[in-house]
Amino acid sequence: MSGKHYKGHEVSCCIKYFIFGFNIIFWLLGVAFLGIGLWAWSEKGVLSNISSITDLGGFDPVWLFLVVGGVMFILGFAGCIGALRENTFLLKFFSVFLGIIFFLELTAGVLAFVFKDWIKDQLNFFINNNIRAYRDDIDLQNLIDFTQEYWECCGAFGADDWNLNIYFNCTDGNPSREKCGVPFSCCTKDPAEDVINTQCGYDVRAKADSEQKTYIYVKGCVPQFEKWLQDNLTVVAGIFIGIALLQIFGICLAQNLVSDIEAASYTVDRKRTCHCFPPRLRRAESALTCCSSLSLQPVLLRLLPTLTFEDTGLL
Repeated sequence: MSGKHYKGHEVSCCIKYFIFGFNIIFWLLGVAFLGIGLWAWSEKGVLSNISSITDLGGFDPVWLFLVVGGVMFILGFAGCIGALRENTFLLKFFSVFLGIIFFLELTAGVLAFVFKDWIKDQLNFFINNNIRAYRDDIDLQNLIDFTQEYWECCGAFGADDWNLNIYFNCTDGNPSREKCGVPFSCCTKDPAEDVINTQCGYDVRAKADSEQKTYIYVKGCVPQFEKWLQDNLTVVAGIFIGIALLQIFGICLAQNLVSDIEAASYTVDRKRTCHCFPPRLRRAESALTCCSSLSLQPVLLRLLPTLTFEDTGLL
C-alpha cells in the first residue's frame, strides 16, 4: 500500500477568485450604501436621537440604503472571505442567504401577480400615508417629487389626494399659503423655463377641473405606474430574470467551490492515512498506534474492514 499514490483534488482557482472578485465589489457597494444611509441620518439628527426614527409618519427613504446596504455587506463579506479563506461555513451561509432572497423575490412576484387588486390598494395606502408626511422629511419629499415628475402624475389617484396633507387641504381653517394647491412636482413643465417655479401649484385645485389640466398633471401615480409597467413589461421582466439568473449562478458557484474544498480536504486526510502504514504491516492494529499522533483513528477504523491480507502483510 505504501507504493500507491493518490492524485490530490485541487480547488478551482478560477471559481475561487471569481467569487472573491465579484463579492469584494458587492461588499464595497454595501459599505457605500450603509455609509450614505448613516450620513443621511446623521445630517437629519437621527443618530443623536434614535427615538426620532419612529416619529416620521411616512416612509424614510434612508431605510432603503440601510437595508439594501446591510444585505449587500453581509452577502459580500461571506462570499469574499469564504472564497479567499476556503471557509465552507461562510460559503454555505452565502448560498443559503442568497437562496432565501431568491425565494422571497419569487414569492413576492407570484403574490403580486395573483393579488393585483390588493397590491394596488396597498400602494394607494402607502402613497396617501406619505402624502400626509410630505413636509415632515426632506428625503421623503424629494422621493415624492421625483416620482410625480418621472411618471407625470399627482397624488395616488388624482390631485385631490393632496387634501390629506395639512398644508395643501382646502379646509376653511387652513392658514397655509399652499392651501388648495399641490407641490411643484405636479405642475406640467414648460420647456422654455430654465428655472423651476416652486409656486406653480398654488391655488390650482380651487380652479375648475377642466382648467386644472392646463397647469398640473391630473392622473394619479398608481394608474400611471400600471401604465408604465405595461409599456415596459419586457424590460422589467428581463431585469428580474437577469437578477434571478445571477443569484442562481452565484449559488451554483459557491456550492461547487464547497464541493472542491471538501474533496481536497478528504484527499489530504486520505494521503495522511496511507502514509501511516509501514512497508510490511504485520498487524492491522499497529496502524492505530502509528497514526495516533495525527488523530486519524476514526478514519482508520473505517478503512480497516476494507484491508486485505496482502495489505496488512499477514500472509
